[in-house]
Amino acid sequence: MDDKAMHIGWKEEQIEEVKQRGFLSRLLLHGVESRGTLPVALEDRTDPQFSKAFFIWLSANSNILSFSAGTLGPLFYGLGLRDSSLVILFFNLLCTAIPAYLGTFGPKMGMRQMVHARYTWGYWPIAVPCILSLASMMGFNILSAILGGQTLASVSDGNISWTVGIVIISVLTLVLSFCGYKVLHYYERYAWIPVWIVYLVVIGIGAKSISAPPPAEPATAGGVLTFGATIAGFVITFCSMMSDYTAYMRPEVSRWKVFWYTYIGLLLPIVIIQILGAAFIIGMGNVPEWQDAYNENSVGGLLEAVLRPAGNFGKFLTVLLALSVTANTAPTIYSFCLIFQVFIPPAALVPRYVFSILGFAIMLPLAIVGAHSFYETLSNFLGLIGYWAAAFCAAIMTEHIVFRRNNFANYDATAWNKPSRLPSGIPALAAGVLSFGLVIPCMNEVWFVGPIAAAIPGYGDIGFEVAFFITLILYLPFRYLEIRWRGFS
Repeated sequence: MDDKAMHIGWKEEQIEEVKQRGFLSRLLLHGVESRGTLPVALEDRTDPQFSKAFFIWLSANSNILSFSAGTLGPLFYGLGLRDSSLVILFFNLLCTAIPAYLGTFGPKMGMRQMVHARYTWGYWPIAVPCILSLASMMGFNILSAILGGQTLASVSDGNISWTVGIVIISVLTLVLSFCGYKVLHYYERYAWIPVWIVYLVVIGIGAKSISAPPPAEPATAGGVLTFGATIAGFVITFCSMMSDYTAYMRPEVSRWKVFWYTYIGLLLPIVIIQILGAAFIIGMGNVPEWQDAYNENSVGGLLEAVLRPAGNFGKFLTVLLALSVTANTAPTIYSFCLIFQVFIPPAALVPRYVFSILGFAIMLPLAIVGAHSFYETLSNFLGLIGYWAAAFCAAIMTEHIVFRRNNFANYDATAWNKPSRLPSGIPALAAGVLSFGLVIPCMNEVWFVGPIAAAIPGYGDIGFEVAFFITLILYLPFRYLEIRWRGFS
């Protein structure tokens, strides 16, 4: 606590008021992590279980939100099963590489992702991507809570409302995120197992109805690109939290090892479950009971209807599927706490877990309010968040590969909380903001279609790709100018 307080400049008596040592000590004894943005020292990076980088992302994406994202291809963009599956596969093959690459930074520097981002975005300008990331994380958690709540309601025969289901999911999320790194990793190591069993049963029961999808209209470039942007938005926003879960790992590990554990952990569940979502939403047209259940309780109702022939066992499996969203929402709230402390540096004095309560307080009411407009919200949300995340990643990767020469020795690890010893962040902020001069004409949203997107047959959204490459191109000269002006930092 003293180390975290020193860089904020609080007086000693103020620090003592916040500590509440007796209460904190009891929490720490029970395995609750209090560390926030303070980097993990080299001697404390001792975790040898690098497979955790696989299991946390395997479990976090083995849920019904991934399933729902896959349904958007047929529902919103007019794609058949083959075209939806190809878009899901190839966009994820490309896009999951970016967060997996950033995950390799944790063992080498012991820093949370947004703390490391200060070496590109600066101490104060990092507030902009922090705000966008916090909003994105809350958006994901709200959507997940809605899905979990709807699924619980669908299996309760009217005894549980959507609202009660959302409360149950939110409380479980709070408990898990409150505990921190060790408890989260332990939970995520096993949370995927029952979910994959459920999906195997779903496939076994529903295989006949999805095995012969009806002929689809030829895919348009617009449908492919816009669905691809949605898929990209689903995965690339993990970039702001990747090293949060590798910061305690031993630094001598090969970066390739961490990369492949992370990459496969992301890719495997996302691709398989999103394709299942596309297949079952198309197969729904063959089974009136599925359609009726979907109309009543959205995706949760659809999956409950598929499992209905299994009787009470099917209901039990549906409950497991509903609870699966906590494997995604809990790590998200955990990273929400850390990013909030980067956004407001004095908050680093307060133990990390306190902000889990703040995340819970935001997530719960908004999920209840937004429960009746899930699909419109999901489509718009996933499309929008990909733009800022692409610009954010492009600047960080360019800084590391070009200016730091892919060498962590070129970072001054002691400068993480000293604005004068960090880059100003102006090159990254300027490159990101200016990229939107071209991103906006390339957007295709329900409420706006840019002129460049409109020129693509079927109105294709290429804003994600443009945000990444324009930010990369602009960051290079801007950063060179900064180095000449104020030296390398």
